[in-house]
Amino acid sequence: MDYRILKVTAAGGVATATISRPEALNALNTRFFNEMDALIDEIADRGDVRVLILTGEGKAFVAGADIAEMVPMTQLQATEFSEMGQSTFRGLELLDKPVIAAVNGFALGGGCELALACDIRIASTKAKFGQPEVNLGLIPGYAATQRLPRLIGLGAALQMLLTAEAIGADEALRLGLVQKVVEPDQLLPAALAMAQLIASKGPKAVKLIKRVVRQGVLLDFESGCVLESEKFGTLFENEGTEGMKAFLEKRPANWPA
Repeated sequence: MDYRILKVTAAGGVATATISRPEALNALNTRFFNEMDALIDEIADRGDVRVLILTGEGKAFVAGADIAEMVPMTQLQATEFSEMGQSTFRGLELLDKPVIAAVNGFALGGGCELALACDIRIASTKAKFGQPEVNLGLIPGYAATQRLPRLIGLGAALQMLLTAEAIGADEALRLGLVQKVVEPDQLLPAALAMAQLIASKGPKAVKLIKRVVRQGVLLDFESGCVLESEKFGTLFENEGTEGMKAFLEKRPANWPA
């Protein structure tokens, strides 16, 4: 894929993708979704990458969807544009490697929805989160109505969605929308440190934790426990045995490929 919007680097088991449309505050358009779909496929196939970090260039993570592209859309085209974004963000959730959002600035509308689709969110103190669609007479199109209440609760989600008021990083932390807040110059180092920590763990176990947790929140408790037990057992045929032996022998684990 000829990446034009995404700047992708990789080292030490971690890939970093920077959304680079600073002149448009990194607004999401069709080209972005096509590139992100290609990146998800690429990261899934790369054995040298165990964690993906997403961030934005300039003063925005993503300030929303590209309104200029949306204005002339018909009802059918708008529905398809929504479905395209939902499919891409669902792909991030289904990627079998953890995705960390390093939110450097404005994460509004589609930008907030992109962050919601990631597994872990670290925010700069300058970050702002919001779903301002009602200001335009619209509703979110990339599943904020579904992910946000699951993440922060019904009341808090409805307040954000209905008032369109943006919240700062500290409030996002209080609500559980983000997991960590750091100073701007520490954002990428903090995200990288967390990514490298995750990348040092058993890779198959990391993949299964993401899969079991993401599937489990959509199941009843008993079904989720059955799923956990099944996946727990599968690791005894490969890296689980190595990890336990390494622990007993007081040495670093040599994770199977």
